[in-house]
Amino acid sequence: MAGPRLEVLGLALAPGLRHKLQCAGFRTSADLEGIGPVDLAREVQITPEEALLVLKVASVRQGQQGGITGARSAQQLYEREAAAKRIITFCPELDQVLGGGIASGQITEFCGVPGVGKTQLGIQLAVDVQIPEAFGGLAGSAVYIDTEGSFMVERAVEIADACCRHLQRSAANSGDQAKQQSASALSRDSMLANIHYFRVRDHVEQLAALQTLPNFLQQHPQVRLIVIDSITFHFRQDFQDMALRTRILAQMAQQLMQLAEDRDVAVVLMNQVTTKISGDDQTRLVPALGDSWAHAATSRVILFWQDQTRCAFIYKSPYLPARTAQFHITPEGVRGKRPQKRARPKDVRAPG
Repeated sequence: MAGPRLEVLGLALAPGLRHKLQCAGFRTSADLEGIGPVDLAREVQITPEEALLVLKVASVRQGQQGGITGARSAQQLYEREAAAKRIITFCPELDQVLGGGIASGQITEFCGVPGVGKTQLGIQLAVDVQIPEAFGGLAGSAVYIDTEGSFMVERAVEIADACCRHLQRSAANSGDQAKQQSASALSRDSMLANIHYFRVRDHVEQLAALQTLPNFLQQHPQVRLIVIDSITFHFRQDFQDMALRTRILAQMAQQLMQLAEDRDVAVVLMNQVTTKISGDDQTRLVPALGDSWAHAATSRVILFWQDQTRCAFIYKSPYLPARTAQFHITPEGVRGKRPQKRARPKDVRAPG
């Protein structure tokens, strides 16, 4: 929260909350810099939700001191979107319907039933964001926020090994010296080291992780991808206070949008699906968290099974047409269509 110091007494908070902050030694907004909501709640003896509110209000006031940023033209927006770098999935069909891959500076949400491949896709992207620039990649690193405990290190090892082998073969076949040097510098260990893993066990830790991300990204400027797997887990129907849930989700959406735009990182959210009953008593699967969450993502992709094949459908996007692509989970990771086996010619027997 860099900027002029603001007195805590001037923040738009309840008098009792301002008093507690002062008693704990917080006099200005500068005293709140670098502290997370969990630590602030513990120090001031307030709830984590109150701590998040304090940090949010202080941050907003700091931003107001700097004035409103200038408007951008539609041409500038178009050029930025066209220049957005993309992270491939290693499935050409899926990359094609995604406009070339996962776009930086945007939020992409994948929704689907358990086992359809959401975590596999998240791990694949965390590896693929590290593809060197010589191959058209971002040469970045990834932040992986795991809310369900589903991240598998063994699977990350397999996918990283496969990616290294693929790039080395491609470089050898191309004869391009820059590609060969880039591929030789990659290794399983370097790829695993560039996946920054956070395990969050409840909604407070999840919010705290998001609150600390701006500072983390400042310290790790190579981060070009943030994966949250899943955004839903700690906010399911067993979350008792629905009004609080709505406020927290709105805050998370705003934080993620700002991170994606300000830091030009790709934000990928994994979401679960839930059963919805329509007026004619028909049931269908819809993304979890309800309609109020639907606006959070720039693009929303539904993952589903069709005839024992995994499919991805572009459900919502401001610029991508609604299309479906098949993808497969192989020992090497996410891949495209499997090559069809050629039918053996029938035996030709001599007549008679």
